[in-house]
Amino acid sequence: MIGYLEGKLMKKEQDRILLLVNHVGYEVLVPVVVLESLAQKTTGDEVSLYIYYYQTDRQPKPVLIGFNLEAEKEFFQYFISVEAIGPLKAVKALNISIGDIAHAIENGDIKILKQLNGIGERTAHKIVATLKGKMNKFALIQHASLEEQLPEDEDFVQIVMDVLVSQLGYKTTDARQLIGEAIKRDPTVATAEQLFDEIYRAQRP
Repeated sequence: MIGYLEGKLMKKEQDRILLLVNHVGYEVLVPVVVLESLAQKTTGDEVSLYIYYYQTDRQPKPVLIGFNLEAEKEFFQYFISVEAIGPLKAVKALNISIGDIAHAIENGDIKILKQLNGIGERTAHKIVATLKGKMNKFALIQHASLEEQLPEDEDFVQIVMDVLVSQLGYKTTDARQLIGEAIKRDPTVATAEQLFDEIYRAQRP
């Protein structure tokens, strides 16, 4: 089973990319939020993706679905546990930030969930009923283009601190401890996205 791919971008299409890995081209489906993060990538650029591998008797042709973060992949696995949401429907549905979707689920915000491609009111209620109470850690996931929207001199550690405290309700001392432990585990983190991902990893059971 394929769980991760790293290679060179060969082609981008509306809902997928072609990734060259060791002289083999892999067609990988990607949600809108992932494709947006690859907007600045051009042919030949390095791309790395966590892969959800999907193959069943009804879907004998293997389907690869790609995500920037391991956390995004795990969220996807929760998302497809909802009745009537299979992997192919789910990959089309994720057209807004996964962090925003997680917030909407925890807050029971049906209006936001109905903005997802192909998700009506009935399915939105099923999503909340199935996943509410399991989404807090996924609220750490920021939009992949976060750094592109920030001034170059912005302190990414302070950005993460502000999100943990202001948006996720952590006490300042707890947030500082989470950040400190994450940086200690991986001193190479250099962006808000990487720091969020490292904090997320520590929250996994």
